[in-house]
Amino acid sequence: MTIVDNKFVFVFPGQGSQSVGMGKQFFEKYDEAKKIFGEMDQRAGFSLSTLMFEGNLEELSNTANTQPALFTHSIASYSVFKDQFPHPKPMYMAGHSLGQLTACVASGALSFEDGLDLVFIRGQLMKKAGEINPGGMAAILGLDIPTLEKVCSESSSATHQVQVANDNCPGQVVISGHKEAVELACQNAKAAGAKRALPLAVSIAAHSSLMNSIQVEWNDAIDALNFSSPTIPLVGNVSAKLLTTSEMVKTDLKLQMQSRVRWTETIEWFKHQKSDRYFEIGNGSVLSGLIKRIDSDAIVLPFGNMQDLETLKQTN
Repeated sequence: MTIVDNKFVFVFPGQGSQSVGMGKQFFEKYDEAKKIFGEMDQRAGFSLSTLMFEGNLEELSNTANTQPALFTHSIASYSVFKDQFPHPKPMYMAGHSLGQLTACVASGALSFEDGLDLVFIRGQLMKKAGEINPGGMAAILGLDIPTLEKVCSESSSATHQVQVANDNCPGQVVISGHKEAVELACQNAKAAGAKRALPLAVSIAAHSSLMNSIQVEWNDAIDALNFSSPTIPLVGNVSAKLLTTSEMVKTDLKLQMQSRVRWTETIEWFKHQKSDRYFEIGNGSVLSGLIKRIDSDAIVLPFGNMQDLETLKQTN
């Protein structure tokens, strides 16, 4: 994919994209990337980068470690991309869940230092919420959103709720909430025609009302930082629309804690803007697969290691 105009979008991955070895190549090759990882380690109080490069996947997948690790790898990858391909800039940016914080930094809405602080706080708060109100999540395959919303409503009670958490792409939606309600929703989803209902190996109910226990702390953490209007247009998870002011960015981030990630609507919005080329900046290619299922004509390339860099260099 050649970069001859700005009709491309940067997208940043969220949890689930982590793997041991992530970021190591850019760390070893580029001083700016090494500096970025060093700041992460200093903020963590231990060598989180060592855990990323050669550690244990189970420990890396701990929410409190995963979030800053993925965020930092994406920012380091972004710095390498800018260094190697300074022009033109992307037309838009977006991030999936955690990735929205990365997009805030990359778009100029938040400094890297403040973004790093916020990501550490987010991971710790979500882990805390999971301890206060343990919940669950499940991937539902083969049901449309209206049908699944009805399933969630019928599977919820006054004391146990479940809701749509991630509208990832047509036919792949994640639900989240109290474990009992999630289990019932899985049964009801199959009865309603779902191809599969797969419980996820998590103890937190992200993007659900079970995050309410830490909502005030999350709001306070956001309000304590200096946000700016994005210098590169940014699309929010909750609104699936452009966030043009600092207040809009803050509001979307606050609401995201208990609200649905509208990823399908986000990619459809980009498609409407005639943007059909994407770079997944960071680890893996989870978002690449989702984007292709939303827009089969889209061109999506990963950018998170030296092989990705060399592939792009060959066409530019």
